[in-house]
Amino acid sequence: MGALLAAWAAWAALQGATVRVSSASQFRDALRQAKAGDDLVLAAGVYEGGFYAANLQGTAAKPIRIRGEEIKNPPRLRGGATPLHFSSAAYLRVENLLLEDATANGINVDDGGDAKSPSHHIELRRLRISRIGPKGNHDGIKLSGIEDFVVEDCVVETWGIGSGSAVDMVGCRRGRLERNEFLNSPESGSGVQAKGGSSEITVRSCYFQNAGSRALNLGGSTGREYFRPALEKPPFAEARNLTVEGNVIVGSDAAFAFVGVDGATVRFNTIVDPGKWAIRILQETRDEGFVSCRAGKLARNLFIFRSDRWGSGGVNIGPGTAPETFEFVENYWFCRDQPGRSRPALPGIELRGVYGRDPKFQEPEKKGARPAAGSPAEGYGAAAWKP
Repeated sequence: MGALLAAWAAWAALQGATVRVSSASQFRDALRQAKAGDDLVLAAGVYEGGFYAANLQGTAAKPIRIRGEEIKNPPRLRGGATPLHFSSAAYLRVENLLLEDATANGINVDDGGDAKSPSHHIELRRLRISRIGPKGNHDGIKLSGIEDFVVEDCVVETWGIGSGSAVDMVGCRRGRLERNEFLNSPESGSGVQAKGGSSEITVRSCYFQNAGSRALNLGGSTGREYFRPALEKPPFAEARNLTVEGNVIVGSDAAFAFVGVDGATVRFNTIVDPGKWAIRILQETRDEGFVSCRAGKLARNLFIFRSDRWGSGGVNIGPGTAPETFEFVENYWFCRDQPGRSRPALPGIELRGVYGRDPKFQEPEKKGARPAAGSPAEGYGAAAWKP
């Protein structure tokens, strides 16, 4: 019997420990000592100050988990430059936390400055992030040099005025953002941004409400030293192979900004009352070796807009881009105050587009809104998206 108990204890130690914390000092100690397989459980309450951990290295079989004990009453990590910051992490899950009142970013995950050694297998779930930063480049979720990651069922609201993003990805690869909400920060830079060498990112089934000037910034502008991987052999691009599908986007000056991107597919999204443009095609990084913004595809999206908030036919094209490489297939366009002005000024011919037919939506700006039965817009937009 003694040998059996000893064997069980040895097995349990290998699986990791459940560590319960209820104060900031206990949480810092737990972060310093965490090892593969550990489950750090935070009791409800307020945890003041920023928390930082480097080299939290779980494994596929034994990830490290950090979570609030109560989903309906999550612990509040409040204040500091960044309430929660991880560097050089692997197989890390962070769940059920509220992060608020930070001066820099809400949560930050990075590669510790080593572009050749990315953090990887990161999961962020059921986080609520609010009131991040004053004016400036302050983000709700900041990801730099991350591979194989998930951001799911999170809510980000009110982030950096001017240039901040709800989610800012620099040099990130193979990631999925799904069922998130980005809310109430119309004076910020963007809702979701992927730049600095990011690739193979999918944004799916999210809800954007006044989420910055550009709801989705597909690409961007990044200093050469911040690209991941490092820029060695051209052609270079701010981002490649992005997918945006099944989202509802309300407000923002532009729903989609393609900025120095090389390949992005935007399909089955519902866009309601953009401030000026449905799309922008821009080139902000003009260094030698960078491709012109190219190869975007928009298909089966539903655009509902007003003529008094519509600029340049809904499309803004900047210099140094390749708008002729963009494809437009079966999008649905409806100008709600002047249906006769529904046709956008696209840079090419659209295949089987629909213009000026009332989609028969009631309150299309609401999350989960669907067209009425028998609507001519069935089969278009987020309500028609099927994985």
